Amino acid sequence: MPTPLPHGIHKRSLLRNDVYESIRDAIVDGTFAPGERLRDPELEAWLGVSRTPIREALLRLERAGLIVSQPGRATIVAPLDPASTVGAQQVVAAMHELAARLAVPLLGKAELAEMTAANSRFAAAVKKNDADAALAADDEFHGLLVGACGNEMVPVMLEQAMPVLRRVERQRFSSHEAQHSVAAHADIIRLAAAGDADGAALATRENWLSLGSTPER
Repeated sequence: MPTPLPHGIHKRSLLRNDVYESIRDAIVDGTFAPGERLRDPELEAWLGVSRTPIREALLRLERAGLIVSQPGRATIVAPLDPASTVGAQQVVAAMHELAARLAVPLLGKAELAEMTAANSRFAAAVKKNDADAALAADDEFHGLLVGACGNEMVPVMLEQAMPVLRRVERQRFSSHEAQHSVAAHADIIRLAAAGDADGAALATRENWLSLGSTPER
C-alpha cells in the first residue's frame, strides 16, 4: 500500500521551532537574564504549549550553550562565558569564511545588489540604534553568502554555534561600534564584485572575529 501522508508532522515541527526560537530570542534580548531560573509551568503559560515542546526546546538550548540544566535542581540561563563565546566566534568566523570563498564565484549582479540593499538597511538600523533591525539586516547580508555557497553543512554548523554569539552580537549592534560593520560589509561586497573569493573570504572572517573586540564589525 502507498505510504500514508504525514498529517501533522510539519505542523509539529514548526511548533517545536517556534518554541525554541521564542525562548532563544528571550535569552538573547535579555528578557531572561543570565542565571535566571526557567520553570516549565511558567514557560508553558507564556507560550501556550504543552511541556513536551518546552523540554525539546530546552534540550536544544542546552546543546547550544544558552542554558544550563542542573538535574534534580533547576534549569537556568547560562552566564555569559568568555571562553564559550570565543569558541563559538571562531566556528562562526570559519563557516562564514568558507561560505564566502565558495559563494563569490557563483554570485551575479542580482545577489550583489541584494547584499548592497541589506547593508543599506543595516546602516539605517544602526543609525537608529535599532538592534533588532540591525540583526535582521546583518543576518540577511551574511545569509546571502551562506545560501549561495552550496555547502549544506555550513548552515548546520552555524545553527549550532550562533546562539551563544548572538548575545554579544546584540550588545555590539546596540552601540556606536556597529557603525564599523557598515564599512566592513561594503568591503566584502567590493571584493566579491571583483571576483576576489579569497579576499572576500578573509574580510568576512575578520568581520566576525572582530565582534566584541576592536571596532571592525
